[in-house]
Amino acid sequence: MLAGIGFIAPLLAYLVIFYAYPLYENVSMSLHRFTRATYVTGEAPYAGGDIYREVISSAQFWPTVLQTATFVVVSLVFQYSIGLGLAVFFQRHFPLSVVMRGLFLVPWLLPIIVSATTWQWMMDADSGIINRLIGVVGSDPVWWLNSDNSLWAVIIANIWLGIPFNLVILYSGLQGVPVELYEAAAIDGAGRGRQFWHITLPLLKPVTAVTLLLGFVYTLKVVDIIWIMTTGTGSSQTLATWAYSMAFGKGASAVIKYSEASVIGSILLLVALVMGFVHLFVQRRQEAV
Repeated sequence: MLAGIGFIAPLLAYLVIFYAYPLYENVSMSLHRFTRATYVTGEAPYAGGDIYREVISSAQFWPTVLQTATFVVVSLVFQYSIGLGLAVFFQRHFPLSVVMRGLFLVPWLLPIIVSATTWQWMMDADSGIINRLIGVVGSDPVWWLNSDNSLWAVIIANIWLGIPFNLVILYSGLQGVPVELYEAAAIDGAGRGRQFWHITLPLLKPVTAVTLLLGFVYTLKVVDIIWIMTTGTGSSQTLATWAYSMAFGKGASAVIKYSEASVIGSILLLVALVMGFVHLFVQRRQEAV
């Protein structure tokens, strides 16, 4: 008994210190009106749900929710689709396949600041390589990083960053699919398309669920690449970057809103928890079948 407690105690201490306590503080800050002064003194007045109502009823909230949903959904769809296509492609053994698969991991290995700065340069309206290529075909340059197009700019960069993760996870999942199933399907006259829809996709459901859940949680809280490329301005503002800008500001004269930022953090946490429970529900249904 004591030995079991001794083994569990470090893990429990880690969870309490680095997870439970920060979450408690975040929720507490969202229920009190914190300013720079009250943050130092610790005497923030209790506000209850007033700050939640103020944030949700603000003019920025619902447009930001829509932009966040667009950023997350479009990123996940293309990351998963391209990652799955590459995983199926690399399932065939051919010369240099290992080397090519390793090269696709480069975006995953690079520091975010390097990737974001590179994409920012590539999408520059005047000297960016993307607009130069567009100019070759005679089209007008695209102002990728302005307020109207900035959301699509960061989506493209985020898709590029997420493809290696999907490739690695899905490729590992494909290794668990018995080759005999494909051989039997080929004998029965099933082509590669039917094999993919009736063998690969059904057997990849558990891996797909985990991949999409992890991708959703990660994409929902993305701040770094958006902040480096556009500082969350215009259509590229998401709930995560909005909370970051409120908590840390964009300049010396910026108004710090700790409580409002904590409200957004609590909302993001709630959405992530809901998706986690949905994943568990779907997983249990699959196991029951």
